[in-house]
Amino acid sequence: MTVRGTTSGTPAATMRAARIHEIGVPDEIRLDSVAVPGPGPGQILVAVHAAAVNFPDTLMIAGSYQLQTPLPFIPGNEAAGTVAALGDGVTGLRLGDRVAILAPNAFAEYCLAPASAAVLIPETVSFAEAAATWVCHLTAFHALRSAAAVRPGENVLVLGAGGGVGLAAVELATALGANVVAAASSADKLAAARGKGAAHTVNYADDGLRESLRSSLGAGQLDVVIDPVGGPLAELALRELRWGGRFVTLGYASGEIPSIPLNLVLLKGVTVKGLEIRTFASHDPASAARDREEFTAMWTSGRIRPVISAEFPLEQTREALEAVAHRRTVGKTIIRIA
Repeated sequence: MTVRGTTSGTPAATMRAARIHEIGVPDEIRLDSVAVPGPGPGQILVAVHAAAVNFPDTLMIAGSYQLQTPLPFIPGNEAAGTVAALGDGVTGLRLGDRVAILAPNAFAEYCLAPASAAVLIPETVSFAEAAATWVCHLTAFHALRSAAAVRPGENVLVLGAGGGVGLAAVELATALGANVVAAASSADKLAAARGKGAAHTVNYADDGLRESLRSSLGAGQLDVVIDPVGGPLAELALRELRWGGRFVTLGYASGEIPSIPLNLVLLKGVTVKGLEIRTFASHDPASAARDREEFTAMWTSGRIRPVISAEFPLEQTREALEAVAHRRTVGKTIIRIA
């Protein structure tokens, strides 16, 4: 039996949702009226107040993402709102609870999510901040904590440091005690990275990456590279790792999947790892649970705060996606729904 209803009334039969009708055509993002889904066993229905735009959302719409989704589909995987209905077997959550969720189909007035993918939002955190935190910060924390095993005092290079994942990685690596080098393509993005604790910055649109790293740290002094960008910067960064360093690939915002010469990996004794947020927990549940507990403690204590540079109403979902796709924003972009 499914429990429906909220502290403010029963969900409507239909909802507004931004849906993609044709791959590669941004103008085919339509605001449709669709049925409100009902939660199954172990699921919750969330009345969405805010959802965050992440770069993979733009890749899915362009048809460039690793996984394809049948059309039409509702984009978005990160949201925050209130619990509107509970499926069978859900415990620990109540109707009306404020939650952040990791779940597909987030750019809509209601969204289904596994109860296990929800975390309660502290009263001091807004819905927009909660929606802007979960995917990018948790991805970055998994990369730093589990994939790279960053230790205090290590030199960590973050590529794409002005984006959602990159800026989160700067903030979290600093919190873990690392000496962070932030690399980005503009002065405003680097300013945001310095505000999150970066000790050194590199503008790779104007300066050579390797030359700047050597000027700041010396040759071959990186312990860890966190790379959500890909493209030609990946190999350049790998060449500046010290022997036994760790390279973590998180995505390819540049649009180019790099080819790494394996002799560099051999000669430097480096470890190259990949991390994909949607599957990490299923492959390594113990590490995922530990990371999530540690990150949630940092988040709820107020130590972690996202940078939100733009907000759009649901009716302007296309504009929000285009702003992220063309890198016109720093940090996170939010779609306000409720």
